[in-house]
Amino acid sequence: MELTVKLIFDILAFSSIMVLVVSGLAVIASLMGVFNLGHGEFVLLGAYTVFLFDGSGLPVWAGMLAAPLVVAFFGFLIELSVIRRLYAVPMIAMLATYAIGLIIRESVRGLIGGQYYYIDEPLQGSFEIGDVSFSIWRTAIILTAVVVMTGSYIFLTRTKFGLQIRGSLENPALARASGVSTSKLYSFSFAFGAALAGLAGAIMVPLFSLSADLGVRFLVQAFLSVMLGGIGTFEGPIVGSAMVGAMVPGFQWLREIPFVSHFVSPVFAEVLVFVAVLIAVKIRPQGLINQRR
Repeated sequence: MELTVKLIFDILAFSSIMVLVVSGLAVIASLMGVFNLGHGEFVLLGAYTVFLFDGSGLPVWAGMLAAPLVVAFFGFLIELSVIRRLYAVPMIAMLATYAIGLIIRESVRGLIGGQYYYIDEPLQGSFEIGDVSFSIWRTAIILTAVVVMTGSYIFLTRTKFGLQIRGSLENPALARASGVSTSKLYSFSFAFGAALAGLAGAIMVPLFSLSADLGVRFLVQAFLSVMLGGIGTFEGPIVGSAMVGAMVPGFQWLREIPFVSHFVSPVFAEVLVFVAVLIAVKIRPQGLINQRR
């Protein structure tokens, strides 16, 4: 029973991070038709912002509050100066985002000297329910994701600007024909997606430490989540990210079973995630939820 509860808790914590990463990527991909191959580096920038605050003697939590704003501004500048000029050629836009991501990653690598840096959790310690111990910081991550996703959903469904974004997600051509200014939506949405990635990087860095390659592993898993959930809605990738977020620690926990641990290595457990997603996409190519016409 204790093992099951801890597994569920680990799944919730990892899924919360994945939801934040994937939400930003999905909004950009669905609205603009461009997969941001530099999205993982937005995660890295969020983590690096926290590192700078911590190194300057400022509270870690202050860096976590600043990270989404800093990364959103950076994303806005990238969309305005580079991506906006390439919407007519999505493949070139994707390559541009890859190049930008590479520049960011290698710049951070040079700034931190290729080292790994540990960041203390703002909320340390654990609490117990019965015989099971829970990390306070992982609990805070779960609550943060719930609050942010709830706020995002309310914004997209209850405000005029949010409804324009949602309409453009589900039917971009109709939105443009209705007089919606897609240029403003694109700028805001790219910045919004970058902010979510920056927030994810900020809150995950105490768990995974800072390295230049921090965002790479999450980028691959984020693409799997978008493929699984489907492009064209806000909810689809969220469902996909929750499922991928459940599979990653879930398959790793298989190694806790004595007779299975000899056959399932950590790398093979990650391969199982790819296999499961590919099978699901083969059965349902449009994704689990896809309303695009």
